[in-house]
Amino acid sequence: MPGKMKNPLSNRVDNISMNIKDLDRVGISVRSRKLLHSLLDENPRLQAILKKSENADKATESIFNWMMELLKERPSAFAFYQREKTGREAFEKLNWPDYAIIRILDYIDHMEWEFPDPNLYGDAAVSNPFRILWLATRKGTGGGNEDFFEDMLMLFRQLNGKLKAPRPDRKRLFKWMDRHPSGLDPDIMEMRKMNRERILGVIINRMERGEISDQRFRFVPGMTRDQKFKKALEWWNDYQFHLRFAIRTPELLNEMLDFTLSPMTMSILNNARQVGIPIFVNPYYLTLVNVHEPGFAVAADLAIRDYILCSQQLVNEFGRISAWEKEDQVEPGKPNAAGWLLPTSDCVHRRYPEVAILIPETMGRACGGLCVSCQRMYDFQRRHLNFDLDRLKPQKRWSERLPQLMQYFENDSQLRDILITGGDALMSSNRSLEKILDAVIEMARNKRRANRNRPEGEKFAEIVRVRLGTRLPAYLPQRITPGLIQVLSEFKKKATKVGIRQFVIQTHFETAMELTPETSQAIRMLTEAGWTVTNQMVFTAAASRRGHAAKLRQVLNNIGVLSYYTFTVKGYMENFHNFATNARAVQEQMEEKVFGQVPETFHDEIRRFPEQATQIVNNIQDLRKRADLPFLATDRNVLNLPGVGKSLTFRVIGITRWGRRILEFDHDSTRTHSPIIKKMGRVVIIESKSIRQYMAQLEEMGENLDEYETVWGYSIGETEPGEPVFEYPDYDFRITKRFTNLQLEE
Repeated sequence: MPGKMKNPLSNRVDNISMNIKDLDRVGISVRSRKLLHSLLDENPRLQAILKKSENADKATESIFNWMMELLKERPSAFAFYQREKTGREAFEKLNWPDYAIIRILDYIDHMEWEFPDPNLYGDAAVSNPFRILWLATRKGTGGGNEDFFEDMLMLFRQLNGKLKAPRPDRKRLFKWMDRHPSGLDPDIMEMRKMNRERILGVIINRMERGEISDQRFRFVPGMTRDQKFKKALEWWNDYQFHLRFAIRTPELLNEMLDFTLSPMTMSILNNARQVGIPIFVNPYYLTLVNVHEPGFAVAADLAIRDYILCSQQLVNEFGRISAWEKEDQVEPGKPNAAGWLLPTSDCVHRRYPEVAILIPETMGRACGGLCVSCQRMYDFQRRHLNFDLDRLKPQKRWSERLPQLMQYFENDSQLRDILITGGDALMSSNRSLEKILDAVIEMARNKRRANRNRPEGEKFAEIVRVRLGTRLPAYLPQRITPGLIQVLSEFKKKATKVGIRQFVIQTHFETAMELTPETSQAIRMLTEAGWTVTNQMVFTAAASRRGHAAKLRQVLNNIGVLSYYTFTVKGYMENFHNFATNARAVQEQMEEKVFGQVPETFHDEIRRFPEQATQIVNNIQDLRKRADLPFLATDRNVLNLPGVGKSLTFRVIGITRWGRRILEFDHDSTRTHSPIIKKMGRVVIIESKSIRQYMAQLEEMGENLDEYETVWGYSIGETEPGEPVFEYPDYDFRITKRFTNLQLEE
């Protein structure tokens, strides 16, 4: 279908096969005309320019001169537009109309540029909004749709003052947060007990009929129904039960949810199975889905549903999904996009000098469930990641590869941080995980010993932080067992002796509804073992509702979890349904998260939190009380770039006829990158969804769009500085500036 892309929120079709001249002759719709008339009526000078200019170029030149007149009175905005002043300080000096002026000038500077659009399978996207406005005004043509015209209307309302500047209000934030219940609310917990009874009932029925069975979990002949239920309740506390009885078919999923899935949803799930998208939801996590929604929890589980139920766009794209992050596309013997030479393309991923990601060839390649927005969906597509749990047990090859990987880390001059993930690090058995962690200790010890023979200024970075990436505290908290805690505790004791100082469980809660008594207990066990627990949230459309992220930060803080990242959804059309625009990510940062900013006077105190992991709950509560904060906003709102690294430093430099914004990202200037970024330059991203499409999706969720109106104005973003709590500890020696394992093309 390279000629057409259907807009999932309407019946119209975007015909992208026409050339530019053909599109220029396409008439605009009635709604587009009404939006254009509003734009012209509200902006007399713009109307005069468009009506009196003999051609589009003359009109664009007049608009450019108009904006430059305005900038003469705004030195900070002029310096920012010219990129003479950059960074967070310069960004915060901009006022609301400055955003509009800079965007208009950026539109003009980039008119007629062609950008390959992966959303349209590489066809070019071209931005020339003022030509479209001129054609629409003079001829009623230009091909722009209502999404485009509404975006342009709001742009000029930002300029003329009709779109008011945001005025964050703490009381309003609390009102938004209160809309989102927590899984620790008593009425929600009671509802989930009923869900558990229903799901166990389905499992017992199917076991009685011989439709499902397991050698480990089976009933003794002659047991009554009550005895079977009591036995099943015992199994419920065993994480292996949930993995072995995970739901893998649409039919069973629907039965577990009391046959409440719609025919359309079932059709999509069946289509997903046919194209090869796995279904894998464990019974525990399924209890978090509301079946018959009570009034106090309407739409409360949307973020959960959108994580386990496929969209039609994902089904359509499966089979041609490519790795979003270019550094994950590795050819043997060649450096990745960041310039790193890797010992294997499957087990080690790398972007930054200080950090390497280790993906073990163990059960750690699996997860406790499938997240349909998974960043490694391309790996499921090529079957490298899967839920064939028996086949994922460690093979002899892994015991031979592990020392080789450790040798790679040992010989790296800049590496100080190992992130063991997958899949999911805690899906590995205790024994497999222990072997990996012991290998890390030996590697760290060897790095330390080798440094004794290196002169000052030539020493290699030593390992100071070990992280385990896992979603199991949310997906399957029963996995956090005393046996696992013993492995983690023993590792911390031994690792501390070889200089490792920070021990982090990096988890992923998406919504406050994922918190349960089981998750609270799991987090408590982890922190009592001396590990700091941090959270990465994915800012999906459902999770982007007003107050949702703020409520999640608050409830996580209450149980001792620090927020680390809030990620914009990455990927192209496969993630269309879950994508929330980058403008909304900036709006959330500036209008909601701002109330949790930790004052600088507390930075030294929060910097010591990882050293006091066992006291994390008290420390967080005490700091929040003294600083009068509803939560600690220790996370950064970012996007994983399809180039190298994470950033939210961008400017909107263009807009398509269909209202999809074209963003130019710069790299995060607050952290160390591979030197290759000096050659890469800025990264252009064309969003898969217009602001209007995003707003329509919010409206379908029952949101009041008036509360989101300022989202139209956020056309500039700037990456927040990292919080002190996540800083690396200093060395008492100077490390080399030389890079190993790096190869840059001349």
